[in-house]
This record gives sequence, structure tokens and C-alpha cells, in this order.
Amino acid sequence: MQLTRSVRAYVLLVTVSPIARTDAPRQSLTAGARLAASTVLGSFGVRPFRARVIENRSTLNETLPIHSKWWRDHAKADGELLYVAIGDSAAQGIGASRPDRSYVGMIADELRESTGRSVRVVNLSVSGATTALAVRDQLPRFRGLRPDVVTVSIGANDIADWDPVRFDRNIRSIFAELPLHAVVADLPCFHFPHNERKVAEANRMLRAAAREHGLVVVGLHEATRRQGLRGILTQFARDMFHPNDHGYAVWADAFRPALEGVLRSRRRESMTSLSRIIDRRAA
Repeated sequence: MQLTRSVRAYVLLVTVSPIARTDAPRQSLTAGARLAASTVLGSFGVRPFRARVIENRSTLNETLPIHSKWWRDHAKADGELLYVAIGDSAAQGIGASRPDRSYVGMIADELRESTGRSVRVVNLSVSGATTALAVRDQLPRFRGLRPDVVTVSIGANDIADWDPVRFDRNIRSIFAELPLHAVVADLPCFHFPHNERKVAEANRMLRAAAREHGLVVVGLHEATRRQGLRGILTQFARDMFHPNDHGYAVWADAFRPALEGVLRSRRRESMTSLSRIIDRRAA
């Protein structure tokens, strides 16, 4: 690939420029710029950046079984509330410093704090899952559960091999089996125009299916898009695809208002049911 003089200058700047150790925000931004530049160049096969991209992705791939085992082990713990997550590697927390620093882990922590109750988390997500794989592998496991809280974030992996008919069919199959208190997220911002066109189409289908099933949709795309260039440089892991701890905090923040609404609604339903039981016994 032929690089323009300006691109060469930019690459040189972000890969060798010194950073003041006392300037943490600038250090973070510059490190992100270096990572972004090397990822773009490596994706186009430019040496030595290609090897660096492969190494970064391999490093994260090594965490896949670690995160999966962590969630399986923690699903065995008891809890007064049951939180079930359907999703892909983002729900697994790939790119985070620890599995519980994924958006699922952060939501679970907030549920414990806001309700004062223990929470059991059954994370059905699988790294690399598409909507088709979620229908095949996650829905059968979901059917035997009676969750108090449900989050769904799936579909990002469909963009690479985009088939709108297949996506629409699968997302409707997933939503048809969710309880009304489930909270579903639209696809996050991909930033690159050729992917964003597909994401926009996917999100239109997703929101239409959610309306038909009466489900609340989290505006994850808008939340991540608003982060802009600073978000691109500071909220992604080494592979420049998965979020890091800061990125997952943005995801958790996006889910929070919808989950708070669901919890309020379910508390009202519980109080109404309790009142009816008391009235029947009094009669």
C-alpha cells in the first residue's frame, strides 16, 4: 500500500513522539493514537504494523477461555435476584482488565448496590456469537430460567458477513422468547462509514422487532457515537474492536436508565401482587 507523505508523518508522530509522564490524559490519548494508527496500517498489511496487530489480537484471544470459565464458575453462586445476559464477547468482557469489568459485571454490581440484595449472574454469552448462534446456543439455555433482570446485546458480529434477511429473522426469534421486562441494546457505533451503513440497517430492524414485542431498547449506538475521537483513542482494547474498562463503563451507563425503569416497574408489580394476596386472605 502506498502511503501519502501526510500519513507517513502522522504515523511517525504517534509512534515515536515523547510523552510527559506527568500528563496522564495526554499520555492516554497519545497511546490511543499510536494504537489506532498501527491497527489501521497493520490491517492494510504494512510492516511491521501487521505483526503488531496479529500479536494484539492473539493476546486478547488468550483471554477467551479465562473469561468464559470465570462466568461459568460465578453462575453457580446463589443470589436473591437472577440476572441473565445474552450476548457475545462484549458481554464476556473481552478487552476489560477483568471479566467483572465488562458491562455485565458493572450492571450486576449496580443491581446489588441499588437493591441491597445478592445477585446471581448467568452469563449465557459466547465470544464470537452472531444472532444465529445466539438462537442456536443461548436461547435453549435461556428457556429454563426465570430471570429478574435480562439484558441482550447481540448482532455486532453479524456485520462482518452482513445478511439483512438472516439478521431480521434471528433477532425476531430472540426477542420473541424474552420476557417483557428484558432490556435490549441496539448495535454500537462502528465509526467507519462502510460498516455504519450496515449498522444503521441492523438497528432499524432491531428497533422494529423490539416495538412489536414491547421491549425497551437501549441506545448503545448513540452512547458510543457521542464519545467521538476521544472515545476511539481511549475506550478500546488492544485489538481496537473490543472496549476496555472505560469503554465498558460507557456501555453500562447506557443500560442504567432502562434498567432503573424496569426495576421500578417490577417493584410496583410486586407490591400490587402482594396487596391482592392480602386482600384475598382478608376476605
